[in-house]
Amino acid sequence: MTQNRTHTCGQLRMEHAGQRVRLCGWLENLREVSGSLVFAVLRDFYGVTQLVTEDTALIAALRELNKESTIAAEGTVRERSSKNPRLPTGDIEVVLDKLEVLGRCRYNELPFEINRSREADETARLRYRYLDLRNPAVKENILLRCNVVAALRQAMTDHGFLEITTPILTASSPEGARDYLVPARKHPGKFYALPQAPQQFKQLLMTAGFDRYFQIAPCFRDEDARGDRSPGEFYQLDMEMAFASQEDVFAVLEDVLPPIFAKYGKYHTASQPPFRRIPYLEALETYGTDKPDLRIDLTAKDVTALFAETEFAPFQGQQVKAVVISDCSLTRKQIDKLLSDCEVQSGSKGYWFKTDASGAIAGGVSKFVDAEKAKAMLELAPNTLVVLGTGSKSAGVLIKTFGPACPGHFDRERYEFCWIVDFPMYEIGEESGQLEFCHNPFSMPSGGLDVLLQAERGALDPLTITADQYDLVCNGVELSSGAVRNHDPEIMVKAFEMVRLGEEDVKKKFPAMYNAFCYGAPPHAGIAPGVDRMVMLLAGEDSIREIIPFPMNKNAQDIMMGAPGEVTPTQLDELHIAVTAKEPGAAAGD
Repeated sequence: MTQNRTHTCGQLRMEHAGQRVRLCGWLENLREVSGSLVFAVLRDFYGVTQLVTEDTALIAALRELNKESTIAAEGTVRERSSKNPRLPTGDIEVVLDKLEVLGRCRYNELPFEINRSREADETARLRYRYLDLRNPAVKENILLRCNVVAALRQAMTDHGFLEITTPILTASSPEGARDYLVPARKHPGKFYALPQAPQQFKQLLMTAGFDRYFQIAPCFRDEDARGDRSPGEFYQLDMEMAFASQEDVFAVLEDVLPPIFAKYGKYHTASQPPFRRIPYLEALETYGTDKPDLRIDLTAKDVTALFAETEFAPFQGQQVKAVVISDCSLTRKQIDKLLSDCEVQSGSKGYWFKTDASGAIAGGVSKFVDAEKAKAMLELAPNTLVVLGTGSKSAGVLIKTFGPACPGHFDRERYEFCWIVDFPMYEIGEESGQLEFCHNPFSMPSGGLDVLLQAERGALDPLTITADQYDLVCNGVELSSGAVRNHDPEIMVKAFEMVRLGEEDVKKKFPAMYNAFCYGAPPHAGIAPGVDRMVMLLAGEDSIREIIPFPMNKNAQDIMMGAPGEVTPTQLDELHIAVTAKEPGAAAGD
């Protein structure tokens, strides 16, 4: 034990009765039974222990302390007369005979009650995060994160991967998000960038002859926050394998992840390999999303033909999707409420009809439905609800919303993994109206150079080209994207020519990688599951901020440390930077 204590506050049991001990921790609570008997609760990282004293001097000293003061308490362990079975230390208490104040809390009022900090306003929690983290319930998530990271690191090492760190200061690269830029003091007018991911470095390691690489990699992207994404920085289990295929990557993660999820997760059942594989277009057609939650057994069906000649205006000229929910007992009021929630999420209105106990179609938009055609197309049984939407996105939201609300259609307490495969290599850009990369430009097109040459001469629609790219999804959350990499300079140049970028553009944007590949690169593949999202799922949290020790708020501000903040003119001068304030009322770009 450390010099200042003999035991922790979570350690003492009945076998320690009669022993003299010294504990250190925070004064959580003070309760006076009478003027001559006081109970105190002492808390440290490991747990809580009850202290008791009848010594008038010690009682006076305790009364002078504010809650959360740090103290050292010495005394003798004894059996409690009134035991607390909810506490590991609930059978004993320490009869206090010596008290030392180590760190006095100078505030009479705390910003929130420590053990109920999760009920406090988020701004207060983030501003006083060091107090929030004293809450054992909050601390548990950080402990979980530590254990999961350690388990991931051990598992990757056991699979023959080397942990190699890659640079934090690097060059700006077009990887899909805004860079965080760092001015270079010794190079006026030039900037480093914080890495959005170690993508190029890990591919260069493969080219350098390393066979299996991984790291718990920090990544930096200037993106807006959302429930499963923290602004600013995040961590991922970054990995890459030389002389590897998609199957090799799948085999590693299917071996690494299920035991960790089963051991550390809120739910102790996880998919066993092989994980289900769903082509991208099939996922959109069947689940209305490329991030399906397979704990829900509902799927979408195209029923556009059922409404081909409909008089119902919202369905005219639209693709109509139906989600069939058997044995559904939702009331009309409940259905309308859920459809309203769906409209908020998808931006499009949903509709419904159902079959009654006799199998007759009724309710909702039933008057616009050909009953016989509907029964034949959807194989409707009695007491079945059919919810309808226009387009795949609407159907996906209907599934996600109605599944958990309908008993028997959602198995919450498990982790269901799947691979989404066969992503399109290209798409038509919404703003440009021209061919653009759909996802990762470093992915190998399925079929290699041959399909690109066919598309170039007009023998193949480039929108039909798929990439050797894959996403790992768990419970409706995208954990990661990965790919077999485009390691051949000739194929790389041709892939970029499809989006109007020539060889010189490739050399300029990716000089190190292009040149390295020209020296003979091995085929390689990799992936990078997000550690933050993984721990969020394991902890059963809805917000990623709950599992990050010091998260930013939704506006990418660290209100505890005051970041981002202003710097001095001297600092700016050293960096050859001038800050120019916009005039009031000036428009962007003025």
